[in-house]
Amino acid sequence: MSLTYRNKSATWIAAGMLTGLVGLTGCSEEKGIATDERPTTTASSVGSQGQKGEDSGDSSSSQPGASAADQSTAEAAVAEWVTAVIKGQSKDACLLMGEAASESSPAQAASPERCDGTTPEGREIVENVERFRETFTPEPPTDDPKVQVSQVAATGDTVVVPAEQITVDGQTLHKIILSHSTGVEAEQLDVNVESTKIQDAWYVTNLDLNIG
Repeated sequence: MSLTYRNKSATWIAAGMLTGLVGLTGCSEEKGIATDERPTTTASSVGSQGQKGEDSGDSSSSQPGASAADQSTAEAAVAEWVTAVIKGQSKDACLLMGEAASESSPAQAASPERCDGTTPEGREIVENVERFRETFTPEPPTDDPKVQVSQVAATGDTVVVPAEQITVDGQTLHKIILSHSTGVEAEQLDVNVESTKIQDAWYVTNLDLNIG
């Protein structure tokens, strides 16, 4: 996995959650803060960390991708992932990630071993997830961010959630990301989080950041 965001810059580079490049072309239409009455999902406390910003070296389960987070729906998984990123719980965020199926391989959830920050690959994953912490954090920041995700129509076992449908402490993720960048207009920014169902649980499988 490789995720890179150059903060305070008009340059954005991103790759798939575990493998593969994310497209960097396209354009979006600024929708502003969502005001509709669609059902929303709120993140619970992500479970394998002891305190805010601290990663533990243990896993609560031997099953690949196991975590104490709510992964019963795509919206819940996205809310948990955004919450973990903001809290600096990089290992938990990693455990909520996976690879969507491709022509050469089936869908695959991240394993505790792959998310272990003591291995070279694990350190890279944790460091890359950490890059998004400031980007997703609203001003003023809080110790316990309230993340909500509006219900989005699924296409098979895949759901794509626009950043306008994700709120952190009442602000859309689209607005928060825009506030941490320079040289980018609201109508140029298009951000979507993809979630995929893998073995009866939902995982974040892509973060698509487009400037156009």
